[in-house]
Amino acid sequence: MVSTVPTLDVELNGEAVHDIDAPDAFATDGPFPVVLENTGRSTHVHLHFDDDLDRVTAVDEVNHFVADEATRHVHVSTADVDERVRGKLKIVTGYGSNTSYVDVRLDPSTDTPEEPVAVDETFSAPPERPPDVPPGRQAVNALDRLVRRGGTAGAVFGFLAVAAAVAVALAVDSAVVWLAVGIALMIAFGAVLLAVT
Repeated sequence: MVSTVPTLDVELNGEAVHDIDAPDAFATDGPFPVVLENTGRSTHVHLHFDDDLDRVTAVDEVNHFVADEATRHVHVSTADVDERVRGKLKIVTGYGSNTSYVDVRLDPSTDTPEEPVAVDETFSAPPERPPDVPPGRQAVNALDRLVRRGGTAGAVFGFLAVAAAVAVALAVDSAVVWLAVGIALMIAFGAVLLAVT
């Protein structure tokens, strides 16, 4: 649902020169424009909020020139208020020749501000991935882990056992011995993998 911003519409030079036709009262709960619609010759308009409203409203300029049959929008910014504030807007034309007052009421805003969502900076950037370790470095790291875990003696013993089994298999030339050597090789390979991972 789109909320509309209320406008304070003021007609200038309607029935006579320097005439001001403005509403008796105006209410808002936030910033608003004063729309100065000139239906006659060019004129100068002075806008002034009384003390109570002046503390919670602001305009960039208080004096405005409105050309022949032109419309000028004057933005009025407002502060957030906890309680209703009432006061008067004084509208003066023709360098003081005509004055009109509008009872203005500023209410506390009914809009609930949205809470900002805090985003951790780590979510805004993709995670850094370490570079891939080359295969040669992986082998060195595996050997280093094997030595640090005290597996050097086991690796040497396993290598000697496999070499002895291959020598026996070559000497005997039996299918059963070759099967046993293959099993021994798989067990030794599995043991080395367990030691380095």
